[in-house]
Amino acid sequence: MHPKNLSIDDFDYDLPEEKIAVYPLPERDQSKLLIYKNGNISEDIYRNIADHLQEKSFLVFNDTKVIKARILFQKPTGAVIEIFCLEPHEKINDYAVVLQQKNATRWKCMIGGAGKWKEKYLEKIIAINGEEIILKAGLVEKLSDAYVVELSWNPGNYSFAEIIEHAGETPLPPYIKRKAEESDAERYQSIYSHYEGSVAAPTAGLHFTKHIFSSFKKKNIETGFVTLHVGAGTFKPVKSESMEGHEMHSEWIDVSIKFIEQLIQNISNGVFCVGTTSVRTVESLYWMGLKTSINPEIEFDDLKINQWEVYEGKLLEANLSAKESLISLLNYLTNKNLNRLFIQTQIIIAPGYQFKITKGMITNFHQPKSTLLLLVSAMIGEKWKEMYEYALTHQFRFLSYGDGCLLFNDLNSD
Repeated sequence: MHPKNLSIDDFDYDLPEEKIAVYPLPERDQSKLLIYKNGNISEDIYRNIADHLQEKSFLVFNDTKVIKARILFQKPTGAVIEIFCLEPHEKINDYAVVLQQKNATRWKCMIGGAGKWKEKYLEKIIAINGEEIILKAGLVEKLSDAYVVELSWNPGNYSFAEIIEHAGETPLPPYIKRKAEESDAERYQSIYSHYEGSVAAPTAGLHFTKHIFSSFKKKNIETGFVTLHVGAGTFKPVKSESMEGHEMHSEWIDVSIKFIEQLIQNISNGVFCVGTTSVRTVESLYWMGLKTSINPEIEFDDLKINQWEVYEGKLLEANLSAKESLISLLNYLTNKNLNRLFIQTQIIIAPGYQFKITKGMITNFHQPKSTLLLLVSAMIGEKWKEMYEYALTHQFRFLSYGDGCLLFNDLNSD
C-alpha cells in the first residue's frame, strides 16, 4: 500500500494524561529503556544501553540546540500575546548567520492571541549585561499557516541569538502543561547540543550522559553527529483521514562532508540513529545521493527531498547500494567545493518505506496519530501496538521528558 492511503486512525492508542512525563527524572540516564529485537521485548535503563548494541556499531546523534523561541509581550491592558518563532523568513544558507543578525530580523511565527494585536508594534524591555534593550515586534504579513513578524531592537549592537536568549522562554511542547522553569533551559537540551536553530528538542538525546559515551568507547561503538533543526511541525497533528491530505513539515539539515565519509566507513557495522530526526536526516542522504547518481549536474536546490518522491517516480527505478549512493553524494559535494550539505528535507517515513541505511533507532514514546508513530511502525510494523501496550502497562513514562526504546529494524533494511 502507498503510504498516501494509510488511515491515521490505525495509528491511534489511548494515552492517559498521567502517563505523560511533566518533568524529567533527576538523572538523565536512569530513564527506562524498552528493547525491541526480533519480535521480543525486554527492559533496562539508558545507562546500560551499550550492553544492547554490537561492538563497532555506529550511532548517529542530532546536535541541534533549542533556542528560547517563545516570546511573551504584555500589553498595557495586561493582555499577553505570545510570539513563537518557527524559522527565519528569508532564504538562508546558514542558521548561525541568521542568529548573528543585528538590529532586526524577520521570522515565520505562530501567534497566540493574534486577535488582540491591534497596535503597530508590541514592545518588551529586556536587560543584557545590565543594559536596557527595547525589543519591538511588528506584524508584516499573514501566511496560510503562520505570520511573518519583524523583530527589531535598540540598541542594535546585540545579535538575535543574544536577544532571544534573554527575551524568550524554553519552548516546552504543548502537552507539557506547565510553565517553563529555569531548570528546563538545561534539561530540554542534550548534553551535546551545539548548533542553535531548533524550536523543539530532539528528545531521544535527552537521556545520554558522559557515562554512556564512555561506555561506547569501551565497546568500540563509534559516534557521529548531524544537525537537523527541529520545527514546531514535529507536533503538528494529522487531521486528515488519510495521509494523502497531510502536508509533512520541512526541516533544515546540516551535514558535513566529514560525517558522510564517517558514515561510508561505518555503514557495514550497523547504523543506529538516536531520534527520528537523525533517521530522517540519514535516510534523506541516501535519496540525495541517488539524485546525484541519476543526474550528476543536478541543481543543488533540487536535492531537497519532497514528501512523497521516495515512494514513486524515477527514484524507485534506480538500484544503488547505500554505500554507492553516499559516495555519489560525496563526489557531488566535493566537485562543487562544498564542505557541508545545508538543505531542507520533507521526507515522510511511513509503513511501506524501505530503510536504506538505518538498522535501528533509539526514540521516545510518541503521541497517538503522529507522523513520528508512523516512522516507528515503518521500522517494526504492527508490533508497535504490542510495544506501546507493554510500555503503558509497565510504568513507562511517555513523550518528551519520558522514557524511551531501542528498536532493531527487523522488517526491511537493505
